[in-house]
Amino acid sequence: MLDQTTIPYCPCSSGDSYADCCQGYHAGELASSPEALMRSRFTAFVLKLEDYLRASWHASTRPTELGLDNSPDWVSLRILDTGQNGDNGQVHFQAIYRLNSGWGYLQEHSQFVRENGRWYYLEGQPHEGVLKPGRNEPCPCGSGRKFKACCL
Repeated sequence: MLDQTTIPYCPCSSGDSYADCCQGYHAGELASSPEALMRSRFTAFVLKLEDYLRASWHASTRPTELGLDNSPDWVSLRILDTGQNGDNGQVHFQAIYRLNSGWGYLQEHSQFVRENGRWYYLEGQPHEGVLKPGRNEPCPCGSGRKFKACCL
């Protein structure tokens, strides 16, 4: 688990510090939108905050165990689309992770529901794949540098 006091940028790729972004949600603040909840959940997967993930998962679809010990090394998040209609919301995202043999991604159309003023993750339609970045493409880790000068 990362030392949360030394995280310069929030893992959710917002560009803000962890303290100014997802840390408040992990401490109990209510997420203002489905996208804010999605970003905080991604960061919780990075930091392996199982209690937060379970608390932000709707009771009707919440798994009994998550098993985060074997989860991949999540490195960046891209929000592709987001929307909200009353108490229902959706977020289409791509989460990049590092594998021993390279890079992969999880892309999902997630559904969210708001109950009593609190947003919950309801369910998603995931799709996984392998990333094969070229040497001159941006690094999948989200550093903004070319792959050949970063994680190659």
